[in-house]
Amino acid sequence: MSGRLAGKRAVVTGAAQGIGRAIVESFAREGATVLALDRNGAGLADLPAEAHTIDLLDPAAIAAFGKVAGRVDVLVNCAGYVDAGDLLSTSDEGYDLSFALNVHAPARLIRALLPAMLAGGGGSIVNLSSVAGPMIGVANRFAYCASKAAIAGLTRAVAVDYVGQGIRCNAICPGTVQSPSLDERMAATGDAEAARAAFIARQPMGRLGTAAEIAALAVYLAADESAYTTGTLVAIDGGWTMA
Repeated sequence: MSGRLAGKRAVVTGAAQGIGRAIVESFAREGATVLALDRNGAGLADLPAEAHTIDLLDPAAIAAFGKVAGRVDVLVNCAGYVDAGDLLSTSDEGYDLSFALNVHAPARLIRALLPAMLAGGGGSIVNLSSVAGPMIGVANRFAYCASKAAIAGLTRAVAVDYVGQGIRCNAICPGTVQSPSLDERMAATGDAEAARAAFIARQPMGRLGTAAEIAALAVYLAADESAYTTGTLVAIDGGWTMA
């Protein structure tokens, strides 16, 4: 099969919906063999990928997957959690879950797959961070900003430690992107239309991003054409961070 990712074997987490799903579909169209990971096994059933139902909050499950995954060329850590609240209103449970899924799970998955990547001569790791945290502060997103800043730091640390061994590690930092999880958060406010208008109003382009646009950037960072790119945080935010 031809394509920009032909011959590559990729792992994508959070694959059942939203950005993760779009990445799986884009990778498959570009010729990659994709291992799609999500706790929602039913959501993986119709993807052009090898489905793996996995709880990324379980370190043992990640370690077990690492033993059966074999050599992979690309890892995309897309699964994530958005917690709402400022420091005083954020619960311990929300804070802990933010770091468990947004930081600890990617770190453990990298650790599980990195030895085979190194043995095979290298690979590309793409982490989903956010403009919220690494680049700007966003109101009432204390745990989210803190955890996404942490994954940005993790990205740079992995990049610098393995740059001489063929490993590239970059982070995509989206602004507000249309997704099923965003719809759920907007509905939870009690006035979904007002929430949508507020999200759109903060984007200078006057619209939300699409999962396909994020997936296109993931394809580039996974492909050999980005071979000189590592340790970067790439904003894709409709101009939100220009100010």
